[in-house]
Amino acid sequence: MTDAHTAIRGSIESILNARGHTGPVADTDSLFVSGRLDSLAATEVMMMLEAEYDLDLADPDFDMSRLDTIADLTQLVMEKAA
Repeated sequence: MTDAHTAIRGSIESILNARGHTGPVADTDSLFVSGRLDSLAATEVMMMLEAEYDLDLADPDFDMSRLDTIADLTQLVMEKAA
């Protein structure tokens, strides 16, 4: 497990906990499509990715479905690092 994965998981768990979701979340569990997180949380996740990992998510062609799982988020960060 990478440091990025651990940090992303921690951030997502913190956001989930703040919204009352305290159960376990697997890396491949849906965050947004499932309704665990809403559009305000999506903004929070995007801001975290931009600030912590220097990702530019403003591209109009960016596929928002790439933010739906912890595994997706980690992959996105790893692609940027490569």
